[in-house]
Amino acid sequence: MTDFNKDSAQEGVITRDIHRTFPAHDYFKDSDGDGQDSLYKICKAYSVYDEEIGYCQGQSFLAAVLLLHMPEEQAFCVLVKIMYEYGLRALYKNNFEDLHCKFYQLERLMQEQLPDLWSHFQELNLEAHMYASQWFLTLFTAKFPLCMVFHITDLLLCEGLNIIFNVALALLKTSKEDLLQADFEGALKFFRVQLPKRYRAAENARRLMEQACNIKVPTKKLKKFEKEYQTLRESQLQQEDPIDRFQKENRRLQEASMRLEQENDDLAHELVTSKIALRNDLDQVEDKADVLNKELLSTKQRLVETEEEKRQQEEETAQLKEVFRRELEKAELEIKKTTAIIAEYKQICSQLSTRLEKQQAATKEELDIVRSKVMGCDRCRDLFTTLGSLQASSPGRDHTSTEPMDEEKDGLKEQLRHLELELAQTKLQLVEAKCRMQELEHQRGVLMNEIQAAKNSWFSKTLGSLKSSSSSSSSTSSTSQTPSSPKEGPA
Repeated sequence: MTDFNKDSAQEGVITRDIHRTFPAHDYFKDSDGDGQDSLYKICKAYSVYDEEIGYCQGQSFLAAVLLLHMPEEQAFCVLVKIMYEYGLRALYKNNFEDLHCKFYQLERLMQEQLPDLWSHFQELNLEAHMYASQWFLTLFTAKFPLCMVFHITDLLLCEGLNIIFNVALALLKTSKEDLLQADFEGALKFFRVQLPKRYRAAENARRLMEQACNIKVPTKKLKKFEKEYQTLRESQLQQEDPIDRFQKENRRLQEASMRLEQENDDLAHELVTSKIALRNDLDQVEDKADVLNKELLSTKQRLVETEEEKRQQEEETAQLKEVFRRELEKAELEIKKTTAIIAEYKQICSQLSTRLEKQQAATKEELDIVRSKVMGCDRCRDLFTTLGSLQASSPGRDHTSTEPMDEEKDGLKEQLRHLELELAQTKLQLVEAKCRMQELEHQRGVLMNEIQAAKNSWFSKTLGSLKSSSSSSSSTSSTSQTPSSPKEGPA
Protein backbone atom coordinates (compact mmCIF):
# COMPACT_ATOMS: atom_id res chain seq x y z
CA MET A 1 0.00 0.00 0.00
CA THR A 2 1.86 3.04 -1.27
CA ASP A 3 0.25 5.66 1.01
CA PHE A 4 0.84 3.86 4.26
CA ASN A 5 4.34 5.21 4.88
CA LYS A 6 3.15 8.82 4.78
CA ASP A 7 2.18 10.59 7.98
CA SER A 8 -1.44 11.39 8.70
CA ALA A 9 -2.74 14.16 10.94
CA GLN A 10 -5.61 11.93 12.00
CA GLU A 11 -3.64 8.97 13.30
CA GLY A 12 -4.83 9.58 16.87
CA VAL A 13 -8.50 9.56 15.85
CA ILE A 14 -7.94 6.47 13.69
CA THR A 15 -6.23 4.60 16.53
CA ARG A 16 -9.05 5.46 18.91
CA ASP A 17 -11.75 4.31 16.47
CA ILE A 18 -9.92 1.09 15.56
CA HIS A 19 -10.39 -0.27 19.09
CA ARG A 20 -14.13 0.49 18.90
CA THR A 21 -14.71 -1.25 15.58
CA PHE A 22 -16.36 -4.65 16.01
CA PRO A 23 -14.69 -5.25 19.40
CA ALA A 24 -16.48 -8.59 19.86
CA HIS A 25 -15.41 -10.03 16.49
CA ASP A 26 -12.59 -12.57 16.65
CA TYR A 27 -10.68 -10.92 13.81
CA PHE A 28 -10.68 -7.42 15.38
CA LYS A 29 -10.82 -8.04 19.14
CA ASP A 30 -7.03 -8.32 19.73
CA SER A 31 -5.19 -5.01 20.04
CA ASP A 32 -2.07 -6.40 18.41
CA GLY A 33 -3.89 -8.75 16.05
CA ASP A 34 -3.81 -8.86 12.28
CA GLY A 35 -7.34 -7.48 12.00
CA GLN A 36 -6.70 -4.21 13.81
CA ASP A 37 -3.35 -3.81 12.08
CA SER A 38 -4.87 -4.17 8.61
CA LEU A 39 -7.77 -1.88 9.52
CA TYR A 40 -5.38 0.79 10.77
CA LYS A 41 -3.37 0.61 7.55
CA ILE A 42 -6.46 1.04 5.34
CA CYS A 43 -7.91 3.96 7.34
CA LYS A 44 -4.58 5.75 7.50
CA ALA A 45 -3.89 5.16 3.82
CA TYR A 46 -7.27 6.64 2.85
CA SER A 47 -6.78 9.67 5.07
CA VAL A 48 -3.53 10.32 3.18
CA TYR A 49 -5.06 9.48 -0.21
CA ASP A 50 -8.09 11.78 0.20
CA GLU A 51 -6.64 14.94 1.72
CA GLU A 52 -9.84 16.93 1.25
CA ILE A 53 -12.03 14.60 3.29
CA GLY A 54 -9.44 12.58 5.16
CA TYR A 55 -10.64 10.11 7.76
CA CYS A 56 -14.18 10.53 9.06
CA GLN A 57 -15.67 8.73 12.01
CA GLY A 58 -17.47 5.59 10.86
CA GLN A 59 -15.23 4.82 7.89
CA SER A 60 -13.48 2.16 9.97
CA PHE A 61 -16.67 0.05 10.06
CA LEU A 62 -17.01 0.08 6.26
CA ALA A 63 -13.31 -0.75 5.88
CA ALA A 64 -13.66 -3.59 8.41
CA VAL A 65 -16.58 -5.10 6.46
CA LEU A 66 -14.46 -5.05 3.29
CA LEU A 67 -11.50 -6.59 5.14
CA LEU A 68 -13.67 -9.57 6.11
CA HIS A 69 -13.99 -10.44 2.41
CA MET A 70 -10.68 -9.50 0.76
CA PRO A 71 -7.00 -8.64 1.38
CA GLU A 72 -5.81 -5.18 2.43
CA GLU A 73 -4.99 -3.85 -1.04
CA GLN A 74 -8.30 -4.93 -2.56
CA ALA A 75 -10.25 -3.61 0.44
CA PHE A 76 -8.55 -0.21 0.07
CA CYS A 77 -9.34 -0.08 -3.67
CA VAL A 78 -13.00 -0.97 -3.10
CA LEU A 79 -13.23 1.63 -0.33
CA VAL A 80 -11.87 4.30 -2.71
CA LYS A 81 -14.33 3.21 -5.40
CA ILE A 82 -17.30 3.42 -3.00
CA MET A 83 -16.23 6.83 -1.76
CA TYR A 84 -15.58 8.36 -5.20
CA GLU A 85 -17.62 6.52 -7.85
CA TYR A 86 -20.62 5.58 -5.71
CA GLY A 87 -20.85 9.08 -4.21
CA LEU A 88 -20.37 8.34 -0.52
CA ARG A 89 -17.56 10.91 -0.38
CA ALA A 90 -19.96 13.69 -1.39
CA LEU A 91 -21.92 13.23 1.83
CA TYR A 92 -18.93 14.50 3.83
CA LYS A 93 -18.31 17.61 1.70
CA ASN A 94 -19.65 21.17 1.99
CA ASN A 95 -20.56 20.89 5.64
CA PHE A 96 -22.57 17.69 4.97
CA GLU A 97 -24.89 19.53 2.59
CA ASP A 98 -25.56 16.45 0.46
CA LEU A 99 -26.24 14.42 3.60
CA HIS A 100 -28.97 16.87 4.64
CA CYS A 101 -30.41 16.57 1.15
CA LYS A 102 -30.58 12.79 1.68
CA PHE A 103 -32.41 13.38 4.97
CA TYR A 104 -34.95 15.61 3.20
CA GLN A 105 -35.46 13.00 0.47
CA LEU A 106 -36.01 10.29 3.11
CA GLU A 107 -38.58 12.41 4.95
CA ARG A 108 -40.44 13.17 1.70
CA LEU A 109 -40.49 9.44 0.87
CA MET A 110 -41.87 8.75 4.36
CA GLN A 111 -44.52 11.43 3.83
CA GLU A 112 -45.70 9.62 0.71
CA GLN A 113 -45.29 5.96 1.72
CA LEU A 114 -45.64 6.12 5.54
CA PRO A 115 -47.80 9.19 6.20
CA ASP A 116 -48.94 8.15 9.69
CA LEU A 117 -45.38 7.55 10.86
CA TRP A 118 -44.22 10.82 9.25
CA SER A 119 -46.98 12.74 11.08
CA HIS A 120 -45.97 11.07 14.38
CA PHE A 121 -42.34 12.11 13.85
CA GLN A 122 -43.48 15.66 13.09
CA GLU A 123 -45.39 15.76 16.37
CA LEU A 124 -42.32 14.55 18.24
CA ASN A 125 -40.00 16.94 16.33
CA LEU A 126 -37.98 13.85 15.42
CA GLU A 127 -35.94 14.69 12.34
CA ALA A 128 -34.18 12.23 10.04
CA HIS A 129 -30.68 13.36 10.97
CA MET A 130 -31.34 12.25 14.56
CA TYR A 131 -31.64 8.56 13.65
CA ALA A 132 -30.43 8.12 10.04
CA SER A 133 -27.00 9.78 10.11
CA GLN A 134 -25.09 6.51 10.51
CA TRP A 135 -27.35 4.78 8.00
CA PHE A 136 -25.98 7.02 5.25
CA LEU A 137 -22.45 7.75 6.51
CA THR A 138 -21.50 4.17 7.48
CA LEU A 139 -23.94 2.27 5.21
CA PHE A 140 -25.57 0.60 8.26
CA THR A 141 -22.24 -0.99 9.27
CA ALA A 142 -21.83 0.70 12.67
CA LYS A 143 -24.85 -0.73 14.50
CA PHE A 144 -26.43 -3.57 12.57
CA PRO A 145 -25.33 -7.25 12.55
CA LEU A 146 -22.83 -8.36 9.94
CA CYS A 147 -25.23 -10.86 8.35
CA MET A 148 -27.44 -7.87 7.42
CA VAL A 149 -24.54 -5.55 6.56
CA PHE A 150 -23.16 -8.03 4.03
CA HIS A 151 -26.49 -8.06 2.16
CA ILE A 152 -26.64 -4.25 2.14
CA THR A 153 -23.07 -4.00 0.85
CA ASP A 154 -23.87 -6.41 -1.99
CA LEU A 155 -26.95 -4.37 -2.95
CA LEU A 156 -24.95 -1.14 -2.76
CA LEU A 157 -22.28 -2.43 -5.14
CA CYS A 158 -24.98 -3.67 -7.54
CA GLU A 159 -27.59 -0.88 -7.37
CA GLY A 160 -25.77 2.20 -6.12
CA LEU A 161 -26.07 4.52 -3.13
CA ASN A 162 -29.84 4.99 -3.49
CA ILE A 163 -30.37 1.47 -2.13
CA ILE A 164 -30.00 3.11 1.31
CA PHE A 165 -33.48 4.61 0.86
CA ASN A 166 -34.94 1.16 0.19
CA VAL A 167 -33.37 -0.32 3.31
CA ALA A 168 -34.32 2.70 5.44
CA LEU A 169 -37.97 2.54 4.32
CA ALA A 170 -38.05 -1.23 4.93
CA LEU A 171 -36.73 -0.69 8.46
CA LEU A 172 -39.31 2.02 9.14
CA LYS A 173 -42.17 -0.10 7.75
CA THR A 174 -41.29 -3.16 9.83
CA SER A 175 -40.92 -1.00 12.98
CA LYS A 176 -43.90 1.30 12.40
CA GLU A 177 -46.11 -0.14 15.14
CA ASP A 178 -43.39 0.20 17.79
CA LEU A 179 -42.42 3.71 16.67
CA LEU A 180 -46.02 4.96 16.69
CA GLN A 181 -46.28 4.07 20.38
CA ALA A 182 -42.92 5.62 21.37
CA ASP A 183 -42.15 9.12 22.57
CA PHE A 184 -39.11 11.16 21.54
CA GLU A 185 -36.61 9.47 23.87
CA GLY A 186 -38.18 6.07 23.34
CA ALA A 187 -37.94 6.39 19.56
CA LEU A 188 -34.26 7.37 19.72
CA LYS A 189 -33.53 4.45 22.06
CA PHE A 190 -35.45 2.11 19.76
CA PHE A 191 -33.34 3.17 16.77
CA ARG A 192 -30.11 2.87 18.76
CA VAL A 193 -30.67 -0.39 20.67
CA GLN A 194 -33.76 -2.44 19.84
CA LEU A 195 -33.84 -2.10 16.05
CA PRO A 196 -30.36 -3.62 15.40
CA LYS A 197 -31.11 -6.55 17.74
CA ARG A 198 -34.08 -7.61 15.62
CA TYR A 199 -31.83 -8.60 12.72
CA ARG A 200 -29.23 -10.69 14.49
CA ALA A 201 -30.97 -13.73 13.04
CA ALA A 202 -29.96 -14.31 9.41
CA GLU A 203 -33.54 -15.20 8.44
CA ASN A 204 -34.86 -11.83 9.67
CA ALA A 205 -32.12 -10.01 7.75
CA ARG A 206 -32.96 -11.96 4.59
CA ARG A 207 -36.65 -11.07 4.86
CA LEU A 208 -35.80 -7.40 5.37
CA MET A 209 -33.66 -7.41 2.23
CA GLU A 210 -36.50 -8.99 0.25
CA GLN A 211 -38.86 -6.27 1.46
CA ALA A 212 -36.31 -3.56 0.67
CA CYS A 213 -35.91 -4.84 -2.89
CA ASN A 214 -39.69 -4.76 -3.37
CA ILE A 215 -39.95 -1.08 -2.40
CA LYS A 216 -40.05 1.32 -5.36
CA VAL A 217 -37.88 4.43 -5.10
CA PRO A 218 -37.95 6.15 -8.53
CA THR A 219 -34.85 8.10 -9.48
CA LYS A 220 -36.99 10.88 -10.99
CA LYS A 221 -38.75 11.37 -7.68
CA LEU A 222 -35.44 11.57 -5.83
CA LYS A 223 -34.23 14.24 -8.27
CA LYS A 224 -37.51 16.10 -7.78
CA PHE A 225 -37.05 16.04 -4.01
CA GLU A 226 -33.44 17.19 -4.47
CA LYS A 227 -34.60 20.21 -6.44
CA GLU A 228 -37.20 20.95 -3.77
CA TYR A 229 -34.52 20.82 -1.10
CA GLN A 230 -32.21 23.14 -3.06
CA THR A 231 -35.05 25.64 -3.64
CA LEU A 232 -36.07 25.48 0.01
CA ARG A 233 -32.48 25.88 1.09
CA GLU A 234 -31.93 28.93 -1.14
CA SER A 235 -35.09 30.62 0.16
CA GLN A 236 -34.02 29.94 3.75
CA LEU A 237 -30.60 31.42 3.09
CA GLN A 238 -32.14 34.53 1.56
CA GLN A 239 -34.63 35.07 4.37
CA GLU A 240 -32.48 34.01 7.24
CA ASP A 241 -30.25 36.42 9.12
CA PRO A 242 -26.62 35.33 8.98
CA ILE A 243 -26.36 35.42 12.76
CA ASP A 244 -29.46 33.25 13.17
CA ARG A 245 -28.16 30.91 10.51
CA PHE A 246 -24.85 30.54 12.27
CA GLN A 247 -26.61 30.05 15.60
CA LYS A 248 -28.79 27.31 14.13
CA GLU A 249 -25.80 25.73 12.51
CA ASN A 250 -23.97 25.94 15.79
CA ARG A 251 -26.87 24.32 17.64
CA ARG A 252 -27.07 21.64 14.99
CA LEU A 253 -23.39 20.96 15.27
CA GLN A 254 -23.65 20.84 19.06
CA GLU A 255 -26.51 18.38 18.82
CA ALA A 256 -24.53 16.28 16.37
CA SER A 257 -21.51 16.46 18.67
CA MET A 258 -23.59 15.40 21.67
CA ARG A 259 -25.13 12.61 19.67
CA LEU A 260 -21.72 11.40 18.50
CA GLU A 261 -20.38 11.60 22.05
CA GLN A 262 -23.35 9.55 23.23
CA GLU A 263 -22.69 7.02 20.51
CA ASN A 264 -19.01 6.95 21.47
CA ASP A 265 -20.00 6.35 25.08
CA ASP A 266 -22.32 3.56 23.98
CA LEU A 267 -19.56 1.98 21.90
CA ALA A 268 -17.11 2.29 24.78
CA HIS A 269 -19.66 0.69 27.11
CA GLU A 270 -20.22 -2.11 24.63
CA LEU A 271 -16.46 -2.58 24.34
CA VAL A 272 -16.01 -2.82 28.11
CA THR A 273 -19.02 -5.11 28.44
CA SER A 274 -17.76 -7.32 25.63
CA LYS A 275 -14.30 -7.57 27.19
CA ILE A 276 -15.81 -8.43 30.58
CA ALA A 277 -18.04 -11.05 28.98
CA LEU A 278 -15.11 -12.47 27.05
CA ARG A 279 -13.03 -12.59 30.22
CA ASN A 280 -15.81 -14.40 32.08
CA ASP A 281 -16.27 -16.81 29.20
CA LEU A 282 -12.53 -17.42 29.11
CA ASP A 283 -12.45 -18.08 32.86
CA GLN A 284 -15.34 -20.52 32.55
CA VAL A 285 -13.66 -22.28 29.63
CA GLU A 286 -10.40 -22.53 31.58
CA ASP A 287 -12.25 -23.95 34.60
CA LYS A 288 -13.99 -26.47 32.38
CA ALA A 289 -10.67 -27.32 30.74
CA ASP A 290 -9.14 -27.99 34.18
CA VAL A 291 -12.08 -30.20 35.14
CA LEU A 292 -11.86 -32.06 31.84
CA ASN A 293 -8.10 -32.52 32.23
CA LYS A 294 -8.67 -34.00 35.68
CA GLU A 295 -11.39 -36.25 34.31
CA LEU A 296 -9.09 -37.24 31.45
CA LEU A 297 -6.29 -38.16 33.85
CA SER A 298 -8.76 -40.10 36.01
CA THR A 299 -10.12 -41.86 32.94
CA LYS A 300 -6.61 -42.75 31.79
CA GLN A 301 -5.82 -44.13 35.25
CA ARG A 302 -9.04 -46.17 35.25
CA LEU A 303 -8.19 -47.38 31.75
CA VAL A 304 -4.74 -48.54 32.91
CA GLU A 305 -6.28 -50.29 35.92
CA THR A 306 -8.93 -51.87 33.74
CA GLU A 307 -6.34 -53.09 31.26
CA GLU A 308 -4.30 -54.55 34.13
CA GLU A 309 -7.42 -56.22 35.49
CA LYS A 310 -8.21 -57.51 32.02
CA ARG A 311 -4.66 -58.89 31.69
CA GLN A 312 -4.95 -60.67 35.06
CA GLN A 313 -8.33 -62.10 34.14
CA GLU A 314 -6.94 -63.31 30.82
CA GLU A 315 -4.04 -64.98 32.66
CA GLU A 316 -6.47 -66.60 35.12
CA THR A 317 -8.64 -67.67 32.23
CA ALA A 318 -5.66 -69.22 30.48
CA GLN A 319 -4.67 -71.03 33.67
CA LEU A 320 -8.23 -72.29 34.17
CA LYS A 321 -8.35 -73.45 30.57
CA GLU A 322 -5.07 -75.30 31.07
CA VAL A 323 -6.38 -76.94 34.28
CA PHE A 324 -9.61 -77.90 32.56
CA ARG A 325 -7.69 -79.28 29.59
CA ARG A 326 -5.51 -81.41 31.83
CA GLU A 327 -8.47 -82.64 33.87
CA LEU A 328 -10.38 -83.38 30.69
CA GLU A 329 -7.44 -85.31 29.23
CA LYS A 330 -7.09 -87.18 32.49
CA ALA A 331 -10.81 -87.99 32.55
CA GLU A 332 -10.72 -89.07 28.91
CA LEU A 333 -7.72 -91.29 29.66
CA GLU A 334 -9.52 -92.84 32.62
CA ILE A 335 -12.60 -93.36 30.47
CA LYS A 336 -10.47 -95.07 27.85
CA LYS A 337 -8.86 -97.30 30.48
CA THR A 338 -12.22 -98.11 32.04
CA THR A 339 -13.70 -98.81 28.63
CA ALA A 340 -10.79 -101.15 27.84
CA ILE A 341 -11.18 -102.92 31.19
CA ILE A 342 -14.92 -103.32 30.65
CA ALA A 343 -14.32 -104.68 27.16
CA GLU A 344 -11.71 -107.07 28.54
CA TYR A 345 -14.07 -108.19 31.34
CA LYS A 346 -16.83 -108.70 28.84
CA GLN A 347 -14.51 -110.77 26.69
CA ILE A 348 -13.41 -112.88 29.70
CA CYS A 349 -17.02 -113.36 30.80
CA SER A 350 -17.96 -114.39 27.29
CA GLN A 351 -15.06 -116.84 27.18
CA LEU A 352 -15.96 -118.23 30.62
CA SER A 353 -19.61 -118.58 29.63
CA THR A 354 -18.61 -120.40 26.47
CA ARG A 355 -16.24 -122.64 28.42
CA LEU A 356 -18.88 -123.34 31.04
CA GLU A 357 -21.43 -124.23 28.41
CA LYS A 358 -18.95 -126.56 26.73
CA GLN A 359 -18.10 -128.24 30.04
CA GLN A 360 -21.79 -128.60 30.89
CA ALA A 361 -22.45 -130.17 27.46
CA ALA A 362 -19.47 -132.54 27.88
CA THR A 363 -20.62 -133.50 31.39
CA LYS A 364 -24.11 -134.11 30.10
CA GLU A 365 -22.76 -136.32 27.32
CA GLU A 366 -20.68 -138.27 29.83
CA LEU A 367 -23.71 -138.66 32.08
CA ASP A 368 -25.76 -139.85 29.16
CA ILE A 369 -23.08 -142.42 28.24
CA VAL A 370 -22.88 -143.60 31.85
CA ARG A 371 -26.67 -143.77 32.06
CA SER A 372 -26.89 -145.76 28.85
CA LYS A 373 -24.23 -148.18 30.07
CA VAL A 374 -25.94 -148.57 33.43
CA MET A 375 -29.26 -149.08 31.81
CA GLY A 376 -27.65 -151.75 29.61
CA CYS A 377 -26.69 -153.82 32.69
CA ASP A 378 -29.61 -155.57 34.38
CA ARG A 379 -28.06 -155.46 37.81
CA CYS A 380 -27.05 -151.87 37.58
CA ARG A 381 -30.43 -150.95 36.16
CA ASP A 382 -32.17 -152.54 39.12
CA LEU A 383 -29.93 -150.75 41.58
CA PHE A 384 -30.31 -147.46 39.76
CA THR A 385 -34.03 -147.92 39.62
CA THR A 386 -34.25 -148.90 43.34
CA LEU A 387 -31.96 -146.22 44.68
CA GLY A 388 -32.77 -143.62 42.07
CA SER A 389 -29.09 -142.76 41.73
CA LEU A 390 -25.98 -144.30 40.44
CA GLN A 391 -24.28 -143.37 43.60
CA ALA A 392 -26.13 -145.87 45.71
CA SER A 393 -24.73 -149.08 44.17
CA SER A 394 -21.11 -147.94 44.13
CA PRO A 395 -20.71 -144.86 46.25
CA GLY A 396 -16.92 -145.00 46.52
CA ARG A 397 -16.21 -145.10 42.84
CA ASP A 398 -18.87 -142.60 41.87
CA HIS A 399 -17.70 -140.15 44.47
CA THR A 400 -14.17 -140.48 43.17
CA SER A 401 -15.24 -139.87 39.58
CA THR A 402 -17.52 -136.86 40.26
CA GLU A 403 -15.39 -135.08 42.88
CA PRO A 404 -12.93 -133.44 40.45
CA MET A 405 -15.79 -132.30 38.30
CA ASP A 406 -17.59 -130.72 41.27
CA GLU A 407 -14.41 -128.98 42.40
CA GLU A 408 -13.83 -127.62 38.93
CA LYS A 409 -17.43 -126.46 38.75
CA ASP A 410 -17.16 -124.78 42.14
CA GLY A 411 -13.95 -123.10 41.06
CA LEU A 412 -15.57 -121.82 37.92
CA LYS A 413 -18.53 -120.55 39.90
CA GLU A 414 -16.22 -118.84 42.38
CA GLN A 415 -14.24 -117.29 39.53
CA LEU A 416 -17.51 -116.22 37.89
CA ARG A 417 -18.59 -114.57 41.15
CA HIS A 418 -15.27 -112.72 41.35
CA LEU A 419 -15.63 -111.58 37.78
CA GLU A 420 -19.17 -110.40 38.39
CA LEU A 421 -18.01 -108.55 41.50
CA GLU A 422 -15.17 -106.91 39.59
CA LEU A 423 -17.60 -106.07 36.78
CA ALA A 424 -19.95 -104.42 39.27
CA GLN A 425 -17.07 -102.46 40.81
CA THR A 426 -15.92 -101.41 37.33
CA LYS A 427 -19.42 -100.26 36.43
CA LEU A 428 -19.56 -98.31 39.71
CA GLN A 429 -16.22 -96.68 38.93
CA LEU A 430 -17.49 -95.85 35.43
CA VAL A 431 -20.60 -94.20 36.86
CA GLU A 432 -18.46 -92.27 39.34
CA ALA A 433 -16.15 -91.18 36.51
CA LYS A 434 -19.13 -89.99 34.45
CA CYS A 435 -20.51 -88.07 37.45
CA ARG A 436 -17.14 -86.48 38.01
CA MET A 437 -16.91 -85.55 34.33
CA GLN A 438 -20.37 -83.98 34.47
CA GLU A 439 -19.39 -82.05 37.58
CA LEU A 440 -16.19 -80.84 35.88
CA GLU A 441 -18.19 -79.82 32.79
CA HIS A 442 -20.62 -77.90 35.01
CA GLN A 443 -17.77 -76.14 36.81
CA ARG A 444 -16.19 -75.33 33.47
CA GLY A 445 -19.50 -73.83 32.19
CA VAL A 446 -19.89 -71.74 35.37
CA LEU A 447 -16.32 -70.43 35.10
CA MET A 448 -16.74 -69.61 31.39
CA ASN A 449 -19.94 -67.68 32.20
CA GLU A 450 -18.14 -65.77 34.96
CA ILE A 451 -15.25 -64.99 32.61
CA GLN A 452 -17.64 -63.80 29.87
CA ALA A 453 -19.57 -61.66 32.41
CA ALA A 454 -16.30 -60.14 33.65
CA LYS A 455 -15.26 -59.36 30.06
CA ASN A 456 -18.66 -57.80 29.29
CA SER A 457 -18.53 -55.75 32.51
CA TRP A 458 -15.03 -54.51 31.73
CA PHE A 459 -16.00 -53.69 28.14
CA SER A 460 -19.14 -51.83 29.28
CA LYS A 461 -17.20 -49.82 31.86
CA THR A 462 -14.48 -48.96 29.37
CA LEU A 463 -17.01 -48.02 26.67
CA GLY A 464 -19.02 -45.93 29.17
CA SER A 465 -15.88 -44.10 30.31
CA LEU A 466 -14.85 -43.41 26.71
CA LYS A 467 -18.36 -42.20 25.81
CA SER A 468 -18.46 -39.95 28.90
CA SER A 469 -15.03 -38.54 28.08
CA SER A 470 -16.04 -38.02 24.41
CA SER A 471 -19.32 -36.25 25.34
CA SER A 472 -17.52 -34.01 27.86
CA SER A 473 -14.88 -33.12 25.25
CA SER A 474 -17.54 -32.34 22.57
CA SER A 475 -19.50 -30.10 24.98
CA THR A 476 -16.32 -28.28 25.93
CA SER A 477 -15.35 -27.85 22.25
CA SER A 478 -18.83 -26.53 21.40
CA THR A 479 -18.60 -24.07 24.38
CA SER A 480 -15.19 -22.80 23.42
CA GLN A 481 -15.68 -23.10 19.63
CA THR A 482 -14.32 -20.27 17.51
CA PRO A 483 -14.83 -19.72 13.73
CA SER A 484 -12.42 -21.52 11.47
CA SER A 485 -11.85 -18.35 9.55
CA PRO A 486 -10.92 -15.13 11.35
CA LYS A 487 -13.23 -13.29 8.97
CA GLU A 488 -16.48 -14.78 10.28
CA GLY A 489 -18.15 -14.04 13.60
CA PRO A 490 -20.86 -12.04 15.37
CA ALA A 491 -21.12 -8.36 14.89
